[in-house]
Amino acid sequence: MSAAPAHPHQALRKRLSGMNIYLIGMMGAGKSSVGRPLAEALGYRFIDADQVIEAAAGRSIAAVFETDGEEGFRQLETQVLGSIASWHSLVVATGGGVVTRPTNWGQLRQGVVVWLDAPEALLLERLAADPTPRPLMQSPDSGARLRELLQQRRPLYAEADLQVLQDGRAPQAVADQLLAALPAVLKEPPQPPEAPEAPSDLAS
Repeated sequence: MSAAPAHPHQALRKRLSGMNIYLIGMMGAGKSSVGRPLAEALGYRFIDADQVIEAAAGRSIAAVFETDGEEGFRQLETQVLGSIASWHSLVVATGGGVVTRPTNWGQLRQGVVVWLDAPEALLLERLAADPTPRPLMQSPDSGARLRELLQQRRPLYAEADLQVLQDGRAPQAVADQLLAALPAVLKEPPQPPEAPEAPSDLAS
């Protein structure tokens, strides 16, 4: 009986050792669409953090903003992120503002953080085509509002382990680029120290 073929990303999976991969970036950057093929390629489970938040709250994110404000939403987001961080072998699409709370970075740093960096024009195009309510984008000038959020968040996104520029390519192509780039940002496991050589006067 022939052996099963090796997983195409077996070496990468071994180096990850079950570490979660967190995708960060602005709304419309493609975190969910890229996260799914990335998780499939690694044999990981994909999780959309916003969906977990809505399940935990029992209502939509827009409703949470309406009743509890952004601060209430951020508190719930932090609680959910803490729960997700206790699991393993996940690709997690996070909310665009997850980086704005310093406490969240402690959870994100337990895994590998990848910034999907999309240009403003692409973000505006995608957001205009997406009917999902975006509480933080409620503004008569969506372009100005997006620029304001980008200015606030880009320095925080830049703390990611890996930055991948988005240019409108298919999600699978971006996932493939990520798979190729991940090994370079993974820390090598510590190697045991070499045994010191015996002094020559003890050699027999």
